[in-house]
Amino acid sequence: MGRLKELRKYVDSELNKMEDADKRNSAIVHLYGVSLAATMIAKKRGLDPEIASMAAMLHDLHAYKTGFYDDHAHKGAELAREILGELKLTNEAETEMICSAIYHHDDKHVTDDPMDEVLKDADVIHHCMNDLSKPIKEKEQARFDRLCAEFGM
Repeated sequence: MGRLKELRKYVDSELNKMEDADKRNSAIVHLYGVSLAATMIAKKRGLDPEIASMAAMLHDLHAYKTGFYDDHAHKGAELAREILGELKLTNEAETEMICSAIYHHDDKHVTDDPMDEVLKDADVIHHCMNDLSKPIKEKEQARFDRLCAEFGM
């Protein structure tokens, strides 16, 4: 089994522990949606699409497991490091790249390393395009506008 598939199997098992069906479905839609967007963005930018997809699959898992979003990016990076260490799917450099992307993904006004930016952008794409009836958040508008220009939308 490929390592992305193995990670998704793990994430699915964690999400399936969520009792609230609506929250569980929202979590699945978001993680898989961000994962797909991250894969596409990374591929376009010449970065590793598998690592981007793995980071996206883990980026909000801490919040979904605990129900708390306070400092979820930093705590999520710690959880991702534990999961990746347990599953032994990545080498040290890949683990660092994934955890850095997760750690920084909530700070949309700052520019970080290229893989960090992939996850931020994928998260914004999903937030802005998953429900077109919702207005775009002010903190995501500039990033979304840049993405639209980058992708010719």
